[in-house]
Amino acid sequence: MTKKERTKQFGLVGKNIDYSFSRTYFKNKFDSENKVGYSYVNFDLQSIDNIKEIFNSSVTPSGLNVTIPYKKTVIPYLDQLTKDASTIQAVNTIVIESSGKTVGHNTDHVGFQKALLEHNQKIPKQALILGTGGASGAVQYVLDQIKCKYQFVSRTPQKNQLAYGDLTKEIIEKVDLIVNTTPVGTFPNIEEAPPIPYEHLDSRHFLFDLIYNPEETRFLKEGKSRGSITCNGYSMLVYQAEKSWELWNQ
Repeated sequence: MTKKERTKQFGLVGKNIDYSFSRTYFKNKFDSENKVGYSYVNFDLQSIDNIKEIFNSSVTPSGLNVTIPYKKTVIPYLDQLTKDASTIQAVNTIVIESSGKTVGHNTDHVGFQKALLEHNQKIPKQALILGTGGASGAVQYVLDQIKCKYQFVSRTPQKNQLAYGDLTKEIIEKVDLIVNTTPVGTFPNIEEAPPIPYEHLDSRHFLFDLIYNPEETRFLKEGKSRGSITCNGYSMLVYQAEKSWELWNQ
């Protein structure tokens, strides 16, 4: 195999992504698996419209990951969506075929489901999903699959969604899973947390935060201090990244 044939580029599309998990993860993966000529680049875009420049570049990547804030807005720029990405209406993985055709996938739901069931053996019955952005659709998809009822909580609630101010003791006591899909509490703003009534949490609750930096957010600390099971987003990220890698190498 020639050096040219072995050279492959992958990357992450997002905004203000210097902190990114993906670049370090895949660099280490390429090193450990002796993938000579493989690289992973951060494409920090000020507008999703700039993705056209990546697709039309002389060095077109073989695959891309997509993160905040472009998981939804990237969709019109793709040639095709898989069924799950279409259902979720968010894309976090793009496969670029040799013909140049771009196919949008969602591996977030794979990562979330594996991490959820790994850290909590009991299937949750009722949940609150904090946030309605690109990652929330993957969580909703999984909860539908495992037949867990849920309600969305938002700062700007739409029909059939709750505002944070609507969260009463009765609502908190009725749910057994609370998932934070918002960026609230991400480094460096580690003292911030979604404004839920933490005083009503106890050992019946499982708090899952999609954030992985810091390792333990204030949201998780508040739950842990009251006996709740907690899980950050790191294992979900690893599982979704491995699924992306699988798709890029089919």
